[in-house]
Amino acid sequence: MPESVAHHSEASRPLRLGVCGPVGTGKSSLIALLCRELAADWSLAVVTNDIYTDEDARFLRSAGVLAEDRIRAVETGACPHTAIRDDISANLIAVQELEHDYPGLDAVLLESGGDNLTATFSPALVDVQIFVLDVAGGGDVARKGGPGIERADLLVVNKTDLAPYVGVDVARMLDDARRARGDRPVIGLSRSDRASIDALLAWLGAVRDRHREGHWVPTDPGPMAPHFHAEDHEHEHEHAHEHGHAHGH
Repeated sequence: MPESVAHHSEASRPLRLGVCGPVGTGKSSLIALLCRELAADWSLAVVTNDIYTDEDARFLRSAGVLAEDRIRAVETGACPHTAIRDDISANLIAVQELEHDYPGLDAVLLESGGDNLTATFSPALVDVQIFVLDVAGGGDVARKGGPGIERADLLVVNKTDLAPYVGVDVARMLDDARRARGDRPVIGLSRSDRASIDALLAWLGAVRDRHREGHWVPTDPGPMAPHFHAEDHEHEHEHAHEHGHAHGH
């Protein structure tokens, strides 16, 4: 399929936004914030992930941020990372059902289950990824890096208003994050800091516009470890065997 046609096809459906990060960083609260801020202008739906419960979905429903049926829960039954990256079928079905039930959606927000610093979404599931850290997790977390911290489309350092209570230098933490990410954006976020909320909304609005225009290309921030296929291994083995004979081994 020509690239221009593929982009047009992707742009014709809602933006799929993944929000991931370690346990307790404020993923559900971030999604609730986005729903409150955008609901007047965007048509939204949400898919949450928990291992054995629908707790995050119940939190969002009780917060009244969207009509309850627009919030669907996936119970992964296993490592949360698996359901957003390795076997995305349950999440993909939930997203497609919401897109069918609510024509005209602007975006579907997907929340990962609480996982570790390596958890990222498959680009086959989401178009754009936000990775969430919080200051209570420690000021050195951003410096340690990892796939989401370094390569997600946006890194949010959340709960910056708590920094004085947990002994974290926010400016230094943000500086560490920017060094880890190069030119990729970083936002320090607090629900009590209107400017940070506006920066987040402006970034997301720009992403939606690029997606609608067919100019947004999903990237994969996941681990970039070397890998090979079985046939590659066989080829390498044969090459090594021939190389050994050539040297009289």
